[in-house]
Amino acid sequence: MATELIKVEARSGQAVRLAAGDRLAVVNTHGTQVVDFWALCLPDTTEYLSMVHTRSALRRLRPQVGDTLVTNRRRSVLHLVDDASPGVHDTLIAACDQARYRQLGFEGNHANCCDNFRMAVAEAGIDRTDVPDPLNLFMNFPWDVEGRLEALPTVGAPGDRVTFAAKRDVLVVVSACPMDVVPINGHAGPVDVTLEVVRE
Repeated sequence: MATELIKVEARSGQAVRLAAGDRLAVVNTHGTQVVDFWALCLPDTTEYLSMVHTRSALRRLRPQVGDTLVTNRRRSVLHLVDDASPGVHDTLIAACDQARYRQLGFEGNHANCCDNFRMAVAEAGIDRTDVPDPLNLFMNFPWDVEGRLEALPTVGAPGDRVTFAAKRDVLVVVSACPMDVVPINGHAGPVDVTLEVVRE
């Protein structure tokens, strides 16, 4: 086996190819960073990790250790092997984009997860402009009994990690979320994260 460490700079995105059986850990290096997470099936990237289909399969709003995440064609794509964090993740909220920052009152261009996704897949040689809904790792966006949502700082600690095993060949894409208008990344703002890839 070979292990590769990849640093994902704050506010940026990164794509990594996994073969079936490979493992990927997303490490919250500083404990305060939300990570938008996607997986596109290879070679047909029209099949991808789908939050709506995964929620339907799991009958839960958050995945747990032992769960298998599924695609928009309801097929297994990733297995959640380990979660060394409080387990507070989000499957509901769309990736941030320029329009979201304008809604929040920010004027001008702002780094965002949708653009990070597009740039990362383009660098991987894939032509894709639509952005699936992400699995928002370490995002603390709780809901109440009436269904209201609230954006709160992540509850992660330095070194928290979530580990997935690929059930098929995929391109995993992550974005160290650039959000600094609402406090989901804590009050210090966006920071870097680490990917740990273990290949068989």
